[in-house]
Amino acid sequence: MTSDRGAQTALHLLLVWVLMAVAMPVLGFALLASAWTSGTGALVPVLALGVPLSVVLLFAAGAPVRTVVPLCASAPKRLGWAALVFVLGTLGVLAGLAVYDDGVRLGSASTRIALTGAPYAVAAAFFVPNRWVRLGATVALAAAVAYGGFIGPGRARQHRHTAEIAGYREHRELLYAIDTPPGMRVARAQAGAASFTAEYHSIRWDGYVALSVRKPLDPRPSCPAPPEKDVACAVNRRGETRMVQAFPGGVHRITLTRRHGAVEAQVTSETLDEPALRHLLDTLHPLSDAELEGLMEEKVIVRGMGQTVLTMPPSMT
Repeated sequence: MTSDRGAQTALHLLLVWVLMAVAMPVLGFALLASAWTSGTGALVPVLALGVPLSVVLLFAAGAPVRTVVPLCASAPKRLGWAALVFVLGTLGVLAGLAVYDDGVRLGSASTRIALTGAPYAVAAAFFVPNRWVRLGATVALAAAVAYGGFIGPGRARQHRHTAEIAGYREHRELLYAIDTPPGMRVARAQAGAASFTAEYHSIRWDGYVALSVRKPLDPRPSCPAPPEKDVACAVNRRGETRMVQAFPGGVHRITLTRRHGAVEAQVTSETLDEPALRHLLDTLHPLSDAELEGLMEEKVIVRGMGQTVLTMPPSMT
């Protein structure tokens, strides 16, 4: 390819890029506005007008390269070329919209608008009878597929994961955990603005422990006033509150509450005795990154609003 033909080809591909980078966002906005104001039925007339106009623009862009691109040598061939470039380029745009909707970053708004014309320029490059131009188009297509199919989604997942961790860590002063009781696993956890709660269930669902970490409700540890029926409550010298609630059938629910720095930790169970619950409180520690990652991988942790009060499962009471 001579230098003149090379410059002519470069200008041709640039013209295709610029024209479609202008036309397609306008068409997309017209479709969005029509659907918003008149419903999906209004999309048909917009497409009926917008698609032919876009093909006409491509038809005009192919005129300067009649001697370079064989498919542009005559008007009928150039019309077929314009239709092919439009279809192939639109498929590329739709693929880009799909990966963008999946969270793949494609730059600023102006960059995304500019990228709208790129698939049409790449499609047009494949019709240029020059191996270097086609090789460049192949490299551009391979790079787009690699980024849109692998690199971009991977980064998007990592970004979402980082944002999710940051959301859970927003009130890190409440994120505490206890050692998992023997034979149990975390069944549910909730991180809120005023509390962090976790429920430990035995694998056979015959054991249950609830942990709640929150900012202290009262300046000093105390028992409910007036006393609740069937509830025995006491505060020991260390400021630890012990509550025992009796149920029919000899079942007792034990709740131990202890201050830990600026927070108050509470463990509740109907299946573990007081020494076992006190031992669990002794293991209270800040929730580590590995523990948080494990809760997220098992999909047992959610974000909540305000303070959550844990209740025993109906089968346990």
